[in-house]
Amino acid sequence: MTGIVDWAAERARMVLAFIALSLTIGTAAYVGLPKEGEPDIEIPALFVSVQFPGISAADSETLLVRPMETELADLDGLKEMSGTAAEGYAGVALEFEFGWDKTQVMADVRDAMNKAQSSFPTGAEQYSINEINFSEFPIIIVNLTGPVPERTMARVAKDLQDRLESLEPVLEAGLAGNRDEMLEVIIDPLKLESYNVTADELIRVVQNNNQLIAAGELRSEQGTFSVKIPSSFDDQTDVYDLPVKVNGDRVVTLGDLATINLTFEDRQGTARFNGEKTLALQVVKRKGFNLIDTATLVKEEVAAAEANWPPELRAAVEVGSSNDQSRIVDSMVRQLEGSVLTAVALVMIVVLAALGLRAALLVGFAIPTSFLLCFVFLTVMGVSISNIVMFGLILAVGMLVDGAIVVVEYADKRIKEGSGPMHAYVEAAKRMFWPVVSSTATTLCAFLPMLFWPGVPGEFMGMLPVTLIFVLSASLVVALVYLPVMGGVTGRFSRLLDNASLALQAKLPWLVRAAMVPVVLTMLFLGAMMLLEPGFLFPPIGEGLLAHLPGVALFLIGSVLASIVLDAASVHWKRTRVDGRRRRTLFGYFIKFIAGNPIMPLVAGAAVLGFVFSVFTYFGENNNGVEFFVESEPEQAIAYVRARGNLSLDEKDALVRRVENIVLAHPGVINAFSFAGDGGLNTDASGASIPGDTIGQVQFETIPWEDRADRPELDGDIVIEELNAAAARLPGIEVEIKGLEQGPASGKPVHLRLKADDWDTLHTAAETARQKFETTPGLTLIEDTRPLPGIDWQIDVDVEKAGRYGADVATVGAMVQLVTRGILLDTMRVDTSDEEIDIRVRLPEEDRYLSTLDTLRVRTEDGLVPLSNFISRQPVAKLAEINRVDQKRYFDVKADVLVGLSKVVTAGPDGDQVLAIVESAEAGAITGSNGDTYSLFSSETGATADSIQTAIDEGARLVSVNANERIEVLNAWLDTDPLPGVQTEWTGDQEEQAESQAFLGNAFAAALGLMFIILLAQFNSFYNAVLVLLAVILSTTGVLIGMLVMDQTFSIIMTGTGIVALAGIVVNNNIVLIDTYQEYARYMPRIEAIVRTAEDRIRPVLLTTITTMAGLAPMMFGLSLDFFGGGYSIDSPTALWWKQLATAVVFGLGIATVLTLVFTPSMLALRVWFTTYALWGFRLLARLGGGRASRAGRDWALQRAARKVKSPTILWDDDETPGTDYEDGASGAPKLEDLKKVLKRSRSQDGEPPVQAAE
Repeated sequence: MTGIVDWAAERARMVLAFIALSLTIGTAAYVGLPKEGEPDIEIPALFVSVQFPGISAADSETLLVRPMETELADLDGLKEMSGTAAEGYAGVALEFEFGWDKTQVMADVRDAMNKAQSSFPTGAEQYSINEINFSEFPIIIVNLTGPVPERTMARVAKDLQDRLESLEPVLEAGLAGNRDEMLEVIIDPLKLESYNVTADELIRVVQNNNQLIAAGELRSEQGTFSVKIPSSFDDQTDVYDLPVKVNGDRVVTLGDLATINLTFEDRQGTARFNGEKTLALQVVKRKGFNLIDTATLVKEEVAAAEANWPPELRAAVEVGSSNDQSRIVDSMVRQLEGSVLTAVALVMIVVLAALGLRAALLVGFAIPTSFLLCFVFLTVMGVSISNIVMFGLILAVGMLVDGAIVVVEYADKRIKEGSGPMHAYVEAAKRMFWPVVSSTATTLCAFLPMLFWPGVPGEFMGMLPVTLIFVLSASLVVALVYLPVMGGVTGRFSRLLDNASLALQAKLPWLVRAAMVPVVLTMLFLGAMMLLEPGFLFPPIGEGLLAHLPGVALFLIGSVLASIVLDAASVHWKRTRVDGRRRRTLFGYFIKFIAGNPIMPLVAGAAVLGFVFSVFTYFGENNNGVEFFVESEPEQAIAYVRARGNLSLDEKDALVRRVENIVLAHPGVINAFSFAGDGGLNTDASGASIPGDTIGQVQFETIPWEDRADRPELDGDIVIEELNAAAARLPGIEVEIKGLEQGPASGKPVHLRLKADDWDTLHTAAETARQKFETTPGLTLIEDTRPLPGIDWQIDVDVEKAGRYGADVATVGAMVQLVTRGILLDTMRVDTSDEEIDIRVRLPEEDRYLSTLDTLRVRTEDGLVPLSNFISRQPVAKLAEINRVDQKRYFDVKADVLVGLSKVVTAGPDGDQVLAIVESAEAGAITGSNGDTYSLFSSETGATADSIQTAIDEGARLVSVNANERIEVLNAWLDTDPLPGVQTEWTGDQEEQAESQAFLGNAFAAALGLMFIILLAQFNSFYNAVLVLLAVILSTTGVLIGMLVMDQTFSIIMTGTGIVALAGIVVNNNIVLIDTYQEYARYMPRIEAIVRTAEDRIRPVLLTTITTMAGLAPMMFGLSLDFFGGGYSIDSPTALWWKQLATAVVFGLGIATVLTLVFTPSMLALRVWFTTYALWGFRLLARLGGGRASRAGRDWALQRAARKVKSPTILWDDDETPGTDYEDGASGAPKLEDLKKVLKRSRSQDGEPPVQAAE
């Protein structure tokens, strides 16, 4: 395999061409990759629905849902099946395992539904199958406001909708706040009676006259002609003149019986933007398109459409936007780009300080080359640039240079010894080939199992291991193929630079040379900025790659000049004197102290293990709990307005407006889009269901973080907290304000599901669970999914009496529709609408009451008969829908957890006891051990603030109250007082958390197994392989220390991912140490090999460690430098998102490295001393058992004699060689084994024990 290095060196020009091609294609790939905020997750789910007008929820469950569940339950790969039975329809949601074959699953579902459909009652419509896609949420909302007529505004909005939906990246531009047109036929019941006309006759007349009839063709000698009878309605006059009945000589038209108006349907919802009535276009992006570019394209198209409006319309209609996701994504991408560049800069500074300019440039060459190759792979896969991918690059910055550092450091050592550049780099790549391959392979092994992460968290985090695998694979090619060629070529070029530097030193004084340094550094900086931002210095000369050419040229020229000038300006205070003697370093003396005797390895190993155990113990007692995902500061939020009862739309709108006024009055809110009733899209991309009693929403944005970084009082969390407090004072409604979360969160974290078949048992259990939730401190925004209280009017038809009059249920239904939505006569097309509009006949508005049914009459064989003769009406409890999961009925009880709560825990004889729950407060009466102040929130023990303070002073600890902690409390309640007849399970975030936690544990074990196989193949030693993997435990210790120091909560997703990632990173140090030790141990005593290894490898070990830590340190501290606009930011929402993962890697790697540099030499020395004394013991037993004449006795005598002379001499006869083999017991020269032992003894100058020296 190492022959590939020689092959590449012999074809240097071809490799250089490949390097240029990689850089060019990679740059083009990055420019063309779509950019989005979060990964586009495709949920493997389908929704099957069946419409059945008029069916009740109970009948829908029995006649529709259950037959569907029976047939669909046996589908392969089905994860969960949930059903909904409601008035007028039934639906079943099917969630499958990730990795499904959608085509095959759709076919299987159709087959199952065809079987179920055969058992549906008559009247059920054809089923429909739709794919559930949670990623289809609005990326921007375009709002149209102004004092213009509704029809004008609707026409403008629909024209704009057509233009936006014609754009390729736009999937949908849904309208909110609009009403569809309809032709309203308002009839006078008295006229119908007087003309003896029924509703059925009206329907038949309209339908028979509203159609286009193709009457065929007429063929004659003059030609062939098509004959048509156009009779479809074009405008309302066609309907007005429609003949209904002939009364004598007079034709009664529909206009004689009714008033016909072209109007709008009854309003089902309202929409407002910043308090003004609006029509809103909610734009949804297609999958695979750039979110930022799509939003920009939408804005440009809106501006182009607005420019074509008449001046009066432009003056009247104001166009605004809200919920603009592109702003957040653009800010996130820029912050992460700044973090990537910050990490690169810090890594380069570390490498520059350790290896020098030329070596640092070669190592720095590996970073952009590996990144660009990664972008090529991502383009081939069709992956978008998201925050996950960007952080993968940040995490990889410090790791991808490890191989390059090892090769460059070894080559630099060989060059100093006199080798030529090409020979040195080729030799370095060949010598370090397998260590670099092994270290990269073990790192990849940590991320390979993460590719199989199940569920939504796995889909969300899936691009992190993919990105790292691509980057590290590319870095392997760069370190072992590209870098040797670049090092050899630039080594020759560096001679020219050295000559130029010497010429400057000879011709110019030092002050002039020093003055040139800031000039060339400025040129280098400007070149880098022009490369990153083509318009930084002057307008771009073109587009695409052409725009980057000036930056490339300026950067290259600046690099060459910087190399010459920096070397020429360097000050050589004294010449280096060559000393051939090897001098022990301080670290070498330290390792010699540990490894040089058989006791200290035991002491050092025990100290390290004791430290690890104490850290685990302390963390178990003082941790901040566990959370599923990181909570970051929101910049967008939704206020759900909740109320119960049979509210009209006007009442709902008035309640929503009150909440809207509170939101808009807050100084931290920049805009708000609100709607009541139906019509608005939910912008929560997490897929969480909205509360069942929601009557409207207020979607608002806070001031962007960049504009309020120095105003913490306007933080998103604080704004939401203040708005919640203000809205809580509104009577009659409940307002739930939720910040739009990033990540795979799925609604409220405390989510209890109750399942049972008996309806009454389920109701009782849900009421009990809700009461427990309400009495549990720390839970807020509690809701359940029991049917909402309400009243429905039930019309009962006495079928027997109706039959006597010749009436039926259909006749009664038509008369009831007259006082509700109206009877749908037919549809027609008009010029003002692109779609067909309904023709509906209904009573005048003043007659639209249920009491009107008492006066309406129907035609029977006996004449007109009042409906009241055979119908009655009564109010009944409303049963909107019945929810089922896994073929059982269920209710959910959900709650959120208040932020800033902690419980005070004291140690008691029966274990830990909760003394009270305290809340963070600026001037609280309770002071924690960390210096923060708290106020008493609740206490079941009756504790006061003074007693709590006393307990804290005596050692009581504060534990953060989060969802997992509250679920533990509720589980204890369920174990003590179980709900009879009901199955309980925690779902939502808790279900995903348990699945992710189990997977990460399995992934961790799988990664260790894969790494063990690779290490065993490299070292061929079980002991060495296990010793390398022990670094993983040391890294976990560092993670726990980091969480304690940074006061962080253990995140299942972020911290867990960091631990798994560390497993592949920290073993690299041990691989380098043990590989070098094995090399040295071939030709020097093993104790000396251990010390020499520690001395020689501490620089590359520390260098690779510090580069990885330096790359992630800014993210750990929340620091991001803006390389484009200048300045910096601390604790931005994007940085906070990755803080826990960065902390895990930085602390885990740093502390593991320090412990490894002590623990690994100790364990290597321990094995040496153990085998030495074990061998000494075996030989002693052999001597005692065989006597002096035995081989063991002669060996013992020879070693004793060798110790008595200062310079042992080997004697043999002139006609014999040291390699001659003698039979046991023969006299003459010593055997070859004896010579080797004595030669080793003579080489040793360290005063090692005689048995060790003679081994």
